[in-house]
Amino acid sequence: MIKRVLIFALITTLTYLSIALALVASQQTQKMSGEGGLDFGAQLAGSDHPPLERTRFTARDGVTLAVLHVPSMRPNAPLLILVHGSGWHGGQFDMLVSNLAKTAEILVPDLRGHGVNPQPRGDVAYIGQLEDDVADLIKTYKRDDQKVILAGHSSGGGLVVRFAGGAHGDLIDGAIMMAPFLKYNAPTTRKNSGGWAQPLTRRIIGLSMLNNIRVTVLNHLVAIQFAMPDEVLNGPLGQTATVAYSYRLNQSYAPRNAYLQDIAALPEFMVIVGTADEAFVADQYAPLMRGVTDKGEFHLVNGVDHLEIVNAPQTQIYIEAFLDKYR
Repeated sequence: MIKRVLIFALITTLTYLSIALALVASQQTQKMSGEGGLDFGAQLAGSDHPPLERTRFTARDGVTLAVLHVPSMRPNAPLLILVHGSGWHGGQFDMLVSNLAKTAEILVPDLRGHGVNPQPRGDVAYIGQLEDDVADLIKTYKRDDQKVILAGHSSGGGLVVRFAGGAHGDLIDGAIMMAPFLKYNAPTTRKNSGGWAQPLTRRIIGLSMLNNIRVTVLNHLVAIQFAMPDEVLNGPLGQTATVAYSYRLNQSYAPRNAYLQDIAALPEFMVIVGTADEAFVADQYAPLMRGVTDKGEFHLVNGVDHLEIVNAPQTQIYIEAFLDKYR
């Protein structure tokens, strides 16, 4: 009897592994056209200005990562950390940083796997490493009596949500999310984020199956690609773009599967999104998130698209008002 049970268990395991591996092998990366994604016009318009100077901080694994640090002239100013969106880098906040410099002490990291010549690009060492990096950044710069506000745009906003629901959530006092990615199946998300993201769905399913049984050896494989416009890739900022993510980076950059639990863990927060957002459905954030928490405020900015929301004048006004609560 015991022998039969063991044989059945072995057959079941081998069948499970075979299905998972077949799904992983059934889908390969493709050359992206760069069309039908997001409008990077505003990003390119600012490419002729020199980027704000970055420094480095050391993460727990000894790797140094790029970060923009802007001290505040106010001794009681909160610490504001701005997390960039998928495929890009901290430079997307340069204009916003210049406008907020009198309001807060500001940190803008290039997340691991992003920016200028990361090693490697589009990958991390394990699922959850981005959260650990943000925690290390906070512990490096935060004063003992200082409030910490974690803010992010798009996938960066998703990382804010994930961070709040994770092991380091108690390190932040407030959160700001600009057009955040909550989950691929959330009512806020358009199909493939409006054409920006091309997930390798079968490969993701197969890798998820393997991770369910703690097989992580293939987590370095590409799981998602981005429709980065050719004018970006062929322009002066091309070397700073990241066009694909590994499975482990993609998982690290978004709320967990039970994303409503991560949302419920948020401290006091604010969501800002443009009504012309190509990737997300602006009017769905409030009803979705209010279903699990009463700590948020929601602002719609008329006529503004996904990337424009970062530098919209209304966004600066809303952020300044939010930060005033933490002085």
